[in-house]
Amino acid sequence: MPEVPENSLESFFERIDDHRHHNKLHKLIDVILIAICAVVAGADTYEQIENFGKKRKRWLSKFLELPYGIPSHDTFGRIFERMNPNEFQNCFKLWIESVTDRTKGQVIAIDGKTLRRSHDNSNDKKAIHMISAWASSNQVVLGQLKTEEKSNEITAIPHLLRLLDISGCIITIDAMGTQKRIAKTIIKNDGDYVLAVKENHKTLYDNTVLFFKEMESMKSEGFTFDKHETVDGDHGRIETRKYAMTSDINWLSDKENWPGLKSLGMVESTREIKGECSHEKRYYISSLECDAKKFGNAVRSHWGIENSVHWVLDIAFREDESRIRKGSAPENFAAIRHIALNLLRNNKTFKGSVKTKRLNAAMDTKYLEAVVFR
Repeated sequence: MPEVPENSLESFFERIDDHRHHNKLHKLIDVILIAICAVVAGADTYEQIENFGKKRKRWLSKFLELPYGIPSHDTFGRIFERMNPNEFQNCFKLWIESVTDRTKGQVIAIDGKTLRRSHDNSNDKKAIHMISAWASSNQVVLGQLKTEEKSNEITAIPHLLRLLDISGCIITIDAMGTQKRIAKTIIKNDGDYVLAVKENHKTLYDNTVLFFKEMESMKSEGFTFDKHETVDGDHGRIETRKYAMTSDINWLSDKENWPGLKSLGMVESTREIKGECSHEKRYYISSLECDAKKFGNAVRSHWGIENSVHWVLDIAFREDESRIRKGSAPENFAAIRHIALNLLRNNKTFKGSVKTKRLNAAMDTKYLEAVVFR
């Protein structure tokens, strides 16, 4: 077998403890790497992973020992159902840290997604909800964590943040994560935040809305604002975004109870499509100094997690259709998809959408080798 490169997938995921007490015919690391290769190449189910393994056994044997050949789909299922998801997530985190450059001021977007068909009615188990951390500049998922229900994002987000190195980074979260405990966790770990404000914090929201309304009607004279504007357009769509930010917030009640709070921001979006216009305003609190351009970049970067992660997982990986639901398998398999997405995004030897890259990986083992093993 070839020597294992220092920062390879194998060097990190072979650290997972094998908790099987019997039926250890297949090496755990072989099972994990076959699944990753198969998912990169378009497999979405255990049966498809087994079929991929059998079709590509000769190629896989260049990298894996495969002492008893390719595991059955039932074996893949049992292993992912019983594998410790915390150990798997930790190996994922260590691997991505080793291959990703972190830069000061990098935006890390935190957002949640429900795996709609991961419910298991026979065991009275609801669909799981995953929160993910996405680095906008690197276009990679940095980590993920399962919550039982969406409301538990509030308690899960601080735990996910503590798993990551967020020093010098800007954390963006939607209104669900606009919590004092979360702000405290970010500041304590030397990060900054841009948090959306909606009516789940009614007093804060109402005061912020009123303040920016007065600004627009010139009743907020004496306050200092920074402004920035962007215009984007394609396929008959023109979108104008106006960003306003102020650090004059001594008037804001409860300000001292939000750790690190330094500024308020507003985004006014105007979208024109075929002559029809729509308007929307969104409001934020932030630990950043007053810099509307920097604030605008953080807000735009957060919106990217929907298009670059959630939408891609649904369209290219068919995540919402996945019926993997037993034990810890939904959580572990979500991590497999994130690994595959990161690998495909990180490889620049073939241009195309993620879906097109998966198809190319299925047809071209040289490309698949470059994606997974180099």
